Amino acid sequence: MTEDGRRRGRNETEEERADRMWGELIQEVRVAQTGVQILFGFLLTVVFYPKYTRLPVDDQRIYIITVILGACTTGALIGPVSLHRLVSGRRVKPRAVRLAARLTFVGLVLLLATMASALLLILRVAMHDGYVPWLVTGVVVWYLVCWFGLPLWARRRHTTPTDET
Repeated sequence: MTEDGRRRGRNETEEERADRMWGELIQEVRVAQTGVQILFGFLLTVVFYPKYTRLPVDDQRIYIITVILGACTTGALIGPVSLHRLVSGRRVKPRAVRLAARLTFVGLVLLLATMASALLLILRVAMHDGYVPWLVTGVVVWYLVCWFGLPLWARRRHTTPTDET
């Protein structure tokens, strides 16, 4: 096994590593895409319900922001697929994987914002209570812990100085 192979825990070339990382990334994106597509599809129908026109202006604004966030999230999470298709066969997979990973991270941040915005709208309509922002804040904190806090903690705790990210 080469020194590089020991450092990464695998004996693989840069291209093999890029292939493996691409497969893992696409699996992760599939999970997020499914949720985004369902949420975004639902959001697109809300404006056509009669109750929408009776919503207060603030709730209509929250809805518009939520739809825009959902559209941006969809774009970021579908971006890696388009990137792969357009650069396939051009011998740039390691760079494409890094770019796709960044797009996916942006998509996760946008998904967090979309879900927080959608939750805010739904709870405002359903509850009409002043503590709705506190509930939404609690859920956002939970998302931050699950999506970013725990992974960063695990990465820091279980990564040796010679491991690559």
